[in-house]
Amino acid sequence: MDRRGFLKTIGAGLSLSAVGWGFDKDSKVKKEVNRPDMVAVRNGEPVQMYKRAIKEMGGIEKYVSEGQTVLIKPNIGWARTPDTGADTNPDLVAEVVKECLDAGAKKVYVFDHTCNNWKECYDLSGIKTKASEAGAEVVPGNSESYFSEVEIPQAKTLKKTKVHDILLDSDVFINIPVIKHHGSTKLTNAMKNMMGVVWDRGYYHRNGLHRCITDFCYFRKPDLNIADGYRVTLDNGPQRARPEDIEDKKMLLMSEDIVAIDAAAAQIIGIKPEAVEHIQYGYEANLGEMDLNKVNIKKIAV
Repeated sequence: MDRRGFLKTIGAGLSLSAVGWGFDKDSKVKKEVNRPDMVAVRNGEPVQMYKRAIKEMGGIEKYVSEGQTVLIKPNIGWARTPDTGADTNPDLVAEVVKECLDAGAKKVYVFDHTCNNWKECYDLSGIKTKASEAGAEVVPGNSESYFSEVEIPQAKTLKKTKVHDILLDSDVFINIPVIKHHGSTKLTNAMKNMMGVVWDRGYYHRNGLHRCITDFCYFRKPDLNIADGYRVTLDNGPQRARPEDIEDKKMLLMSEDIVAIDAAAAQIIGIKPEAVEHIQYGYEANLGEMDLNKVNIKKIAV
């Protein structure tokens, strides 16, 4: 049985320091015996922070092996330029593409089912250019023909949905959201970013947005989540943010735990994790940990 068939069958302002997270200077970081559950980096540029975080997580080779196909899923939902923080930082995406290929990936794909016109989103965000130059195949998500229906037996609401074929065919799934306030869900980050791999997002809005966001995690969680907190929308996201709502936080979070990374992202924008329903639902469904006191977090200032 191929991977697609298998997956169908199984249904498979505020800163971190301000909320009580202290950081060690990079020069004082000691090598730990145990790999952390999460790495939180601040005070660097996107690529610099990514490289520091992935080293602590064991290197990209822990996630990508020779000959594998990788899907990298940024947020490319909006036809905005990188300075607005509406989409994932293009330099960050490009660096992850490059490292996956260096690790031996056979193919690296990048796509999003965008909210605005997909060509404008891909171009204005800078992601199409940067990811392509790094060696990725940047593919569209604007047609239902690219999506196949899957079942999610464990789901409470989202019992079936159409998922982009690239995800179904990929060996490795790397999720790279940008941390933002969202008017409907209070937060958009790792869990919500996966709405960009399904076709009918309207179903989510009609049938319980938070529950559907959680339900999709039963189908397939990312192998790694990298949250871009370099330029963060703190209010009026995702469409009505004013310049004063956007702040250069210069942060990056990395974790395999999709619930924990959303809990940390919520704190960055000044929201209690339990106030975001899909974080609470994800925790209750044993999809991850929302109590950050129980998460081994490596905190680094570069």
